[in-house]
Order: sequence, then C-alpha cells, then structure tokens
Amino acid sequence: MKSIKLGNTNIDVSRLCFGSLTISPLQRNLSYEKGAELLKYAFNKGIKFLDTAELYNNYKHINLFLKGINRKDYVIATKSYSYSTKTAEDSLMKALKEMGTDYIDIFLLHEQESDNTIRGHYEAIEYFLKAKEKGIIRSIGISTHRVEGVLAASKYNEIEVIHPIINKLGIGIQDGNAKDMLEAIKKCHMMGKGIYGMKPLGGGHLLNNVEEAFNYVQDIEEIHSIAIGMQSKEEIDANVSLIQSRTIDKHTKEKLRKTNRKLHIAEWCVGCGKCKDICQHSALEIIGKKAQVDMNKCVLCGYCGKYCSEFCIKII
Repeated sequence: MKSIKLGNTNIDVSRLCFGSLTISPLQRNLSYEKGAELLKYAFNKGIKFLDTAELYNNYKHINLFLKGINRKDYVIATKSYSYSTKTAEDSLMKALKEMGTDYIDIFLLHEQESDNTIRGHYEAIEYFLKAKEKGIIRSIGISTHRVEGVLAASKYNEIEVIHPIINKLGIGIQDGNAKDMLEAIKKCHMMGKGIYGMKPLGGGHLLNNVEEAFNYVQDIEEIHSIAIGMQSKEEIDANVSLIQSRTIDKHTKEKLRKTNRKLHIAEWCVGCGKCKDICQHSALEIIGKKAQVDMNKCVLCGYCGKYCSEFCIKII
C-alpha cells in the first residue's frame, strides 16, 4: 500500500488508517495479545497508520504490538480531552508510558466543536506546541464531529491535522450534512492541513452498501487517509481490497457475512428517544434513561443511527 504525505506535515501515512476503537474495551474488548496480533496482521498488509485515544483504553494493546516492529515504520495518532497544561501533560505522559514509545506522531484534541471549544482548550495546545519543539510530538490536530469544528481549525496555523467524520449519508455529522462537511474539508485542504476521515461506513450503518460507501470517501482527493474500525482479519482483508481494487472479492464477502454483528449503544446515551421513535421494528426502548436494544427484533438496518444526535449507536 502506497504512503501519502499528510498535508504539510513531514509525516507519511498509509491510505488506510487502523481505527482502533474496535479492539478496545468499549467495543470488541480483545485481549492485549489478540489486539496486537490484529495490528501486526494489518501492518503486514501495509496499514502503517493507527488512530487511538486516551478514552479507548487500548494503549497496552499497541505497546505489545510495537515491540515487534521498528517504531519509525509506524504512525500513531492519539487524542485526549486535555484543556490545561496539567491535563495535557498527564495525557501525553500516559500515552508515552503505556504505549512504550518516545514520541507521538499526531496528538489531537478530542471532539472539538467550534472556535469557542478550541479557545477553551488552547492552554493544552500551548503545552503540545512545547512538546513538539522537543520532538515528543510531531504534529498537533483535532478530531471533530461538526462542520463548525473543521472550519474553526482553519483559523489556527498550529492545528496541522484534522480528523472529521465524513460519509455518504452524513451519519454522525452533528451540525450539517455530507456536502457541508466536504466544503469545510476542502477549505482546510487548500490551506495545507492534513486530513484523515473517520466513519466512512457511518459507524457500521452503511455495511449493506460497503463498496459504494467506502469508495465515496476514497474518491475525495482532499482526504489523505481513511480511518476505519477493524476487528478481524477478514475486515482488514476487505478494507485493503477496497483500497487496492475498489471492490471486495466474493470469498471475503462470504466471510464477512458470517461475522456476528450487533447494535451497540454507547454509555453516553442520553435517552432522548429519537432512535425508538424511528425504529419500525420496535427493537428499541428507553429504560433507565438509556436506549436498550432487543436483538431478537433488531434487523441491523442501521436507520436509527442517522437520528442519534450524540452518535452513540453503532453496529459492531
């Protein structure tokens, strides 16, 4: 898999980025050994860029994997909700220690919403800038689920990398649609910022049209790399095939069909009830101020995810 420069940074990344939330306790909860094995399999397939976060609690999986490769051959992006010098220092030191690395390639502020949010976290950015001067961080960025967040990042030269949601139906974009997000991405790309997209399959909701959905994002030339969650070798093979030939062979499709999937509702669900109201199969209920799914009724259509303003419903 060919590498590509991430905007104006001095960082070369693979076109495909391993979204590691899937191996974490928040989703598949793989053992350290199983997670490291999956990362190594992806690495051998040419996936040499990984996205993680302090929230994911999977640094030790990555630590075990890194022991088997040359660190310089791999790019790691991580994220935290740091807002001050202390919280930024704590997050950086935790990442370095738990992953067993001397530096972080890309450190992002997690889920930035607007210019107000970035300004409210700017003390952390100042700390990361000092760490960058020391070579502990190579580049600074933000992740965001909002068009406003991408546009806000365009105002800051120190923010070199943006990690936005982008998919064909705009699932998970909290303040607009796919067209709005694409326009914001293009603006930042013109400024030389590195962009790696997230959720090309809308958190799993576009699996029934995987080739069409993936290739929609792949065809956006302003996106340097595509981060996608992978929890099995079959999924890695499928995504590599999509990058290389834009399609998935019948044998891999058959394996994917046999993969057990479920509707996952994240712990931050606020119980608004929008998913329950849209579900035509009566598979969702609000119990204890949180959405609960009856998998005996759920058909994994994924329509409910489009209406979740908190983007806490995923098919995994």
